[in-house]
Amino acid sequence: MMVPVLLFLLLPVGILSLPVTKHQPMDCEDVYYNGSTQSGVYTIFPAGQHSPVQVFCDMGCEEDSDGGRWTVIQRRMDGSVNFYRPWEQYKNGFGNVSGEYWLGLENIFLLTWAKKYELKVDMEDFEGGKVHAMYATFAIDSEADGYRLQLGKYIDGGAGDALSYHNQQKFSTFDKDQDNYYYYYYYYYPYYNNCAERHQGGFWFNSCVNTNPNGLYVWGHNNNYDTGVTWLTWKSYYSLKSITMKIRPLSLDDVEE
Repeated sequence: MMVPVLLFLLLPVGILSLPVTKHQPMDCEDVYYNGSTQSGVYTIFPAGQHSPVQVFCDMGCEEDSDGGRWTVIQRRMDGSVNFYRPWEQYKNGFGNVSGEYWLGLENIFLLTWAKKYELKVDMEDFEGGKVHAMYATFAIDSEADGYRLQLGKYIDGGAGDALSYHNQQKFSTFDKDQDNYYYYYYYYYPYYNNCAERHQGGFWFNSCVNTNPNGLYVWGHNNNYDTGVTWLTWKSYYSLKSITMKIRPLSLDDVEE
């Protein structure tokens, strides 16, 4: 009766060990803790294992004190991608994750429904000036509620708070107008009633903008102030060289607060 026990004890320890597997990451923080600590393009699974999504992960650098692990949900940098797109494309995502892209409203909803996130918006002008805007929390509602923006308090960053003006607004595109704007002279200027059409991109418009990250990519000072990539509390209607929106899960301490 003792033989099986002895054989069990004599087996090499390695044979008894189960293989170590990495779980499928939901966001870039999961990617980081799975062992991939370099910034770049990775696959995440916000909708589960059968729905992979490519994303750019900003993992930070030695000079960067904010710790990285950011999931980039929007990025403009060179005008290579057209952001004047219909609802379905803003819902599902578009662009090139190595360059300019939009992650997709449904993916953003799935991420922010599952975890609590903070938001950082990085921006740069054509003269080399760089600032950011940090927000304590960021989430959006489901498509049934128009992917309504749920934004926490502005913290800091030097850019000023342009985004809070858009809080609690539904997302709008030129073919799905949810911007609460009514122009008195609509009969003569019908496009003025549609903020997405007027500002050449989709966003959480609030009759109409304090910031237009998905607007028309133009160079610096823009005579047609309605259309550029703008953050009014930093550079007014100057059209920016780059802007990036990225999210990261809050720490347990921050969530409890």
